[in-house]
Amino acid sequence: MTEITDDLPARLLHEEHAGWKAILDGRGGEHYQRSMTRDALMVVEGATLGRDEILARFRATPPWESYELHEPAVIRLGDRAGIVVYRAVARRGDDTANLRMSTTYVYDDGAWHVAAHQQTPA
Repeated sequence: MTEITDDLPARLLHEEHAGWKAILDGRGGEHYQRSMTRDALMVVEGATLGRDEILARFRATPPWESYELHEPAVIRLGDRAGIVVYRAVARRGDDTANLRMSTTYVYDDGAWHVAAHQQTPA
């Protein structure tokens, strides 16, 4: 039996929090490079990034100091995929980002992987 159960929303929100915690710890690039599918993309304001570009972008940017997730929702895409949608507030010093985000996860080889991530200013 796999981890795919009726707790899909909790599982995918757990995965999303793991990504944020890695970002706060200064390991965001490594986390996403490891947890994304081979052909995954991250769509951010002004850019579409592949795995190597994601790592470089995180290395060039100071980590966020705190984050909050608001209004989370999970959309099921069959039994091996889902999308987490939410509003995030991230803070770094005097800088605050309000973002609308979505992350598409697929279950493969015994683990959940990010297939696509999108963020836009809220």
